Amino acid sequence: MSDEKKLAIIVEDDELTSEIFEAAIREAGYKTELYYDGQAALDRLQSYDEIPFLAVLDLHLPNVAGDIILDHIVQDEQLKDLRVIVASADGSLAKFQQGKKSGNILIMQKPVSFEQLKILSMRMMR
Repeated sequence: MSDEKKLAIIVEDDELTSEIFEAAIREAGYKTELYYDGQAALDRLQSYDEIPFLAVLDLHLPNVAGDIILDHIVQDEQLKDLRVIVASADGSLAKFQQGKKSGNILIMQKPVSFEQLKILSMRMMR
């Protein structure tokens, strides 16, 4: 069995929030990559260079919105096993969640605590 850590990408344009998310995800046992821009995150996902195990995704991002990235993840066969935590302050998340047809997507409304994200990330690793 490999001791290599699974990769998690964090797509969050708020620098302080992204640092908190990164610390929680690392403490949960992942290696991380940070993206502050939707286009950069989409480019990374389309490269298929070490497909991430987990993505923490904000919906309101510069250049490419998080829902576009999420649509790409759901539709791309290469990313079918990618687990996604959508973390957004958007109050219409319940309606948003109903439109997505993947069991690998969890929705969390901000503010998301360090402990919440850490525990959820650890559970997803199993």
